[in-house]
Amino acid sequence: MLNSRPISPFIVAVPGPELDARTKEAIDKLRPAGFILFGWNCKEHAQLEKLVAELKELSPFATPLILIDEEGGRVRRIKWTPYQAPAAEKIGNLYNKDPKIAVRAAMLNGFLTAAQLLSYGITCTCAPVADVKFPETDDVIGNRSFGSDPEKVGHLCGATISGLLAGGVWPVIKHAPGHGRAMADSHKELPVVDAMAGQLVKVDFKPFEMNAAVPFVMTAHVKYTALDAENCATQSAKIIQMMKEDIGLEGLIVSDDLTMGALEGDIISRAEKSLNAGCDLLLYCRGDLFLNELTEEALESYYNDLSALSGKFELSGKAHAKIQKLPALMPPNPDVLKDSYRELLQIYAENGIA
Repeated sequence: MLNSRPISPFIVAVPGPELDARTKEAIDKLRPAGFILFGWNCKEHAQLEKLVAELKELSPFATPLILIDEEGGRVRRIKWTPYQAPAAEKIGNLYNKDPKIAVRAAMLNGFLTAAQLLSYGITCTCAPVADVKFPETDDVIGNRSFGSDPEKVGHLCGATISGLLAGGVWPVIKHAPGHGRAMADSHKELPVVDAMAGQLVKVDFKPFEMNAAVPFVMTAHVKYTALDAENCATQSAKIIQMMKEDIGLEGLIVSDDLTMGALEGDIISRAEKSLNAGCDLLLYCRGDLFLNELTEEALESYYNDLSALSGKFELSGKAHAKIQKLPALMPPNPDVLKDSYRELLQIYAENGIA
């Protein structure tokens, strides 16, 4: 839906596998920059194709921003595709044995994942996870991390990013500037990390620095007291400026979900603080509602939020320009895809990766 009305900076979830008239009306009023899909949106092949096609019609961009979390392992939204990616940790373990083969596997993994997503019209996946794993790392990250060596994590993230782009999908590296030291789940509460700045720069920031040209970067709802004693990264101008100027991140800054338990205040104040800190795009997911039984009360809360946000915020000109300049997405050659699938399955079979 290409028109001249202002675009809002939100990437929004939708309640179920289909778009009803009320949801379409709420989306049209908000005019979000994009959409994000979850398991509750992905029931079967034809249904998902139809939903994505309808979301494209509501998109303000010729190539729509349609996101999904398709990391592999336990974070997979589409359960029926021929290729099902393993948890990042398994490829990380392979790196310990054979770095060259592991990097190749990470690239092919991204390539196959992207090609499957693009076949539905999904243009962006919230991966790879660049968080370095520590003994204290909360299970919310756990085996989603490639491992504890920042150089290894950086190399495998880079290979994944290359594969995703080659397969036709934009990657979103996360959770900047690093969620690995967090000992709490930011879906439920605000994690506080007290590590010294030097430690963070040397270890946590390294994988992001190694992949600074990635098109999108998702923030962490984590407070790093050595960097900003008052605000988590998503709402810290100091940290986001550091991410851009010191780490060198060039991509669009995307907040993690505004409705997570780590943040305080109503939805308007959460959005204001995140945008004022320097986020370009804001995720509005409402997993707290949609992962449970979808009641009328839950739906009213969702529609009330979308109504409250409508007309309040506008996508910045700088963010709009960056979106327009994103690399073109092209489907891969089918023969290359088949060869890549066979090659990756062979790597997995030879190394005990299921």
